[in-house]
Amino acid sequence: MSAEYATFGLAPAMRAGGVLANGDYQVHREFVDFIVDGRPLLFQLSDLDAVSPLASDVPPAIFTEQVRSLLLEAEPPLPDGRYVIYGCPECADLACGAVTAVIERDGDDYIWRDFAWQTEEQADLELNGYHGIGPFRFHGTEYRDALAALLDGESRSPRRRVLLIGARVALLAKLAAALRTIGIGADIAHDAEGVPADELAAYGAVAFGRAITQEQRAAVRRAFEQAGLDVAYVEGLAPIVPLLVAQIEHALDRSPMEQRRLTGLVAADGEAGVEVTSPCRVRLTAYRLDRLYRTHANEVFDGVLEPGRHRIALDAKAVKGESFVVARTSGSVLVEAMAR
Repeated sequence: MSAEYATFGLAPAMRAGGVLANGDYQVHREFVDFIVDGRPLLFQLSDLDAVSPLASDVPPAIFTEQVRSLLLEAEPPLPDGRYVIYGCPECADLACGAVTAVIERDGDDYIWRDFAWQTEEQADLELNGYHGIGPFRFHGTEYRDALAALLDGESRSPRRRVLLIGARVALLAKLAAALRTIGIGADIAHDAEGVPADELAAYGAVAFGRAITQEQRAAVRRAFEQAGLDVAYVEGLAPIVPLLVAQIEHALDRSPMEQRRLTGLVAADGEAGVEVTSPCRVRLTAYRLDRLYRTHANEVFDGVLEPGRHRIALDAKAVKGESFVVARTSGSVLVEAMAR
């Protein structure tokens, strides 16, 4: 093979879950993505909603088998030496479609080549090949070290539980149910006083309702600090369950900022400013509370954006009064209150 050398690495990534404006649920998935020449390989595959086989929620034995497979220590799961690189985030069924590639050894090097979109046992490279991607040649030591590091167990143990603290028990119950539906654990409490450190360690984020005082918030923060834990804190913007879910999704995102597609959102004067780093589908949803505190949700934009900054005009009715904008790609979520 004459492929030039590429660097190989791994980084935490997320398939953003959520409660969508039409009432559907999208499952939250955390996984380890492949970083090729400093960029997520997933970003080279158009706007693909998919996860790698190195997902955090698969059983340890299967996770280990996936790592061994990528190291060529196990038989390929598909004919012709092909391996699944990215699959369906909902079910991982090949029938839903998967990105596959041939992985092989050349001396001490590892080579990934002949990328294709595959829905059957055999890949059709003429019809479904990704002709502009690869082949990639990786130094064996770099490749093996990156994958072997996953087997220590610590690197794939995200804290996917959220502690909900608020005054409106009915709202918290609905929020907890929504989070659990998309795959995020949630518990409800009045505070964190007297909770053992090992129990606090299960949480990756704490979400505060608007009625919680600054003193109460400070006490919770102290409890986590005294336990030596670093968690994300979410200041609930409004009693709107899909909006709060989006805020929590953002708080749980552990992917490095430089490796995200959606990197900026501002909302002011009837417009949304969106910044993306690679071509991707972006959906904007506006939520607002009317004078009777009823919730209104509107999809205000759904389209593919090119890299850069974009200004998107929003429907004036959708952002009237107290309103908020959620920007969503397949891998991340941002939330902003509409400034006046």
